[in-house]
Order: sequence, then C-alpha cells, then structure tokens
Amino acid sequence: MFFTKKQNEKYADVMIWAMESARKNGKFKPYDTVLLRSDFSARPLAEQIYTKLLEKRYHVVLRWNAPENFSKTFYSLADDKQLAFLAPGEKEFQSGINGLISLRAPEDLTHLKKVDPSRIAKSAVAHKPLREILDVREQKGSFAWTLCNYPTAELAKRAGLSGKEYAAQIARACFLNEKDPVTKWQEVTQAVTEIGDWLSDLPIRTLHIESKSMDFEVLLGEKRRFVAGGGCNIPSFEIFTSPDWRGTRGVYFADLSSYRSGNYVKGVRLEFKDGRAVKADAEQGAAFVRKMLAMDKGAAQIGEFSLTDRRFSKITKFMADILYDENFGGKYGNCHVAVGASYADTYTGPQDKLTKAEKEKLGFNDSSLHWDLINTEDKKVTARLKDGSLVTVYEKGQFKY
Repeated sequence: MFFTKKQNEKYADVMIWAMESARKNGKFKPYDTVLLRSDFSARPLAEQIYTKLLEKRYHVVLRWNAPENFSKTFYSLADDKQLAFLAPGEKEFQSGINGLISLRAPEDLTHLKKVDPSRIAKSAVAHKPLREILDVREQKGSFAWTLCNYPTAELAKRAGLSGKEYAAQIARACFLNEKDPVTKWQEVTQAVTEIGDWLSDLPIRTLHIESKSMDFEVLLGEKRRFVAGGGCNIPSFEIFTSPDWRGTRGVYFADLSSYRSGNYVKGVRLEFKDGRAVKADAEQGAAFVRKMLAMDKGAAQIGEFSLTDRRFSKITKFMADILYDENFGGKYGNCHVAVGASYADTYTGPQDKLTKAEKEKLGFNDSSLHWDLINTEDKKVTARLKDGSLVTVYEKGQFKY
C-alpha cells in the first residue's frame, strides 16, 4: 500500500470537497446521486470515499473499471456495431446522476499499443453523446465531477521513479501531508482564481508564446474567460481558456512525453495554419499522432490553452500521466494546448445559453478528442490587447500578476 490510512482519509476529504466545489449554480443536497468510478488498484481510497459519501447522505453508485486486458480484448475483437454499442439505459443514467468522482490507478499503460487507433476513435465518437449529456448538465449546474490518480507500480515504472518516490509526488501535489489539505486547497484555489480573473479582465486579442522550440499564437476570441481551480481535477493549478480555434497559427512543441491509448509519444511538433494543424511530427510516435488528429473534423484544431505557475505546483517530475504532467511546476512551470474539444465553462455568458450553434459561431472547437500536449521550456507569453499594445503576462515560469 502506497498511502497510510490517514493519507487515504485526507485524500477522500479532498476529492469530495473537489466534487462539491465544482458544482455551478447550486449545492449538493442530501440524497443526490453520486457515481464513484474506480480502478481496482485505487480500492483503499475508494473505500474511504464510499464511506464518507454515505455519511453525507448521498446515494452512491459504485462502478469498478474493467482491468486493462478487457479493453485490449474489446478493441481487438469487437466489430463495428460492437464498437459503437451504447448500453441500454446509459443515456438515462447519465441524465440522472448529480456527481462523479473518478479514481484512476492503471496497471498497464501500453496495453493498447498494437490496437489500430481508428478502432479506438470509432468507439470514442459513438460515446460522444454520453459526454455531451453531462456537458450540458454541468453547464446548467445540475452535475459536477472530479478525478484523481492513485499511485501504482506501473505509473512509477513508466515515470522512471520508485513507487515511494511516485507516491510522494502525489502526496505533495495534493497536500496530503498537510494537517488540513482541504483548507490548503481552498487557499491555493483562491490564489489561482485571482490570477484567472486578472487575465479575464485584460482586453486580450491574441497570446503569443515564444520559447526555444516555439513561435505560437492563439486568438482568444469573443466572450471568453480564463478558468482556474474549481475542483474538476485534483491536482489542478492550471489557468486555462478555450480560444477561438480559427486564429491559431505557428509552431507548438510538446517536450514532455505522453501516454495515450496505450501509445507512447515524445517530442510532438505541430504546425498550425488558419486554425488547423497542417503538419504533425514527433520524435517518437508520429504515426499515432497523425491518426489521432484525423479522428474527426475538430481533432486537428485546439480546444484549450493553459498555463501553470511554478509557485503553486509542487510537481517536479515527469509522472507518465497527463493529469499530473499538465500541472507540472518544476523550474519554468508549463503551458499546454489540447487538440480537440473545448470547454464550455470558459464562456462568459450563461452556460445554459451556450447552444451548439453559438459555440460554432464563437469558434469553440468540437471533437471527440481532447489531448493535452505539454511544454515545460522557459517561455515568454505576450498578450496583444485590443488597442494594439503588448503586455507580458507570463515569464520564467510564473504569471506577471
């Protein structure tokens, strides 16, 4: 066991706080329905969360994720109809739950390495309507979610760390060694929220990112805001927005490696023109990257731009998991873009009024893919304001706030 019982109890408190604080326009009530979804290896944490949710008088639905070899069998043997199959009642179930806590503890990160990515994409596209149900309900304030990682030997191995070192990174990142980690999270969330509000108040037209390997620009777009904290991911130190994908140009480079659908990629380089990635290469896994970008119409367009301040994040090692790697602190913080789906909560207007047509009009990207690609280089981010003036908003790993 990687964590003590006390650490698991603290972790459970953090996760329940995260779910509850992520809910917009309302609070959770007794007898709301919460889905607790967990990998088997996260059982010690799942048990603590399950107990605490029941004590708070929530209805709890517990679902264990199938081991990785089941996924490998499915994607290897299923025909097209089976890949697109949605279980009876699943749409109704997604329409009825009020919260989701997801615990990830993978035992194999490369189990899908030999599976054709187009088969994975076909299933993802078929399941997109289920995600859209939750997206709409989240916008209306009737649903909230959060997720986290639990240490496993596989994660540690892929990150090049011992199990003890890997667990220590998670404990530091989630403040599990603090006397009251929830209070610490509230303090950090307030600090990053203030920075997000500062960015949102700037009349930004474009953001220009320069580093050793990048010359990249995004168009912020109309009716956008920067989102920070909020509980959806633990840990979460990033401050992000969903730009108008149509204004993306230049070269983006991800120096941090990534595992995706059982594939390892390293050194991803994307060249954007008129909003789309027109060239894609990688030091390792280039063919897989190109197949992901061809998943659907929006997969080669960006849905998110994010920055993390090194003063908040205690993550200093590659963790072989995007949840942690996109929150990397280290010496220079990080920026990341996500190719694929955008986030509706970056819209400044009423969330329940953001229709599909309005999203398209404003340049919010739509895709069944959302893949974060992370850069940890020393970088400078300059905002060009609507009056044409330039303001440096991020340098040497921290915001100029």
